Amino acid sequence: MADVPDEAVTTQVAQVAQIIETTLKDAELEWESPEPGSYVVKLPGTRKLSTTCSLRVGKHSLSLNAFVVRHPDENDAAVHRWLLERNLRLFGVSYAIDRLGDIYLVGKLPLSVVTPQELDRLLGTVLEAADGSFNTLLELGFASAIRKEYEWRVSRGESTRNLDAFTHLTQRPTG
Repeated sequence: MADVPDEAVTTQVAQVAQIIETTLKDAELEWESPEPGSYVVKLPGTRKLSTTCSLRVGKHSLSLNAFVVRHPDENDAAVHRWLLERNLRLFGVSYAIDRLGDIYLVGKLPLSVVTPQELDRLLGTVLEAADGSFNTLLELGFASAIRKEYEWRVSRGESTRNLDAFTHLTQRPTG
């Protein structure tokens, strides 16, 4: 493969940075650029309050990294199996775990394919994968913690509203 002149690489990197900034502004997302070619985007969710996604423009690719949930407290094998099965249906990103076992969404695209439409599609996939899977991942990997939190809140007369999605885990069977 022939080397691409530095000037062409610099131009392409600048074009992708402009695409990212314009797309994020047009989508009215909360974002910042801590340094040139680096973006931190807050994607608002419904199940998960928000997903923070970092975008990094390199010489040849756009890398994406988004934290989903910390290392599961229990049932690691079932959580990891669920993630691997879900990876088969994702576009442009996949679930991954870091050395601590925390769960992320990661992706990498060649700069040549980054367009406003593809970036929007990629961010939409991240949001759906992080937000859409959030309750399932909590149920699989944190059921005991959810039950303990519920019992603690009830014992102190605290609201359990934020645990409503997990009623099937917190209510004892009747009858």
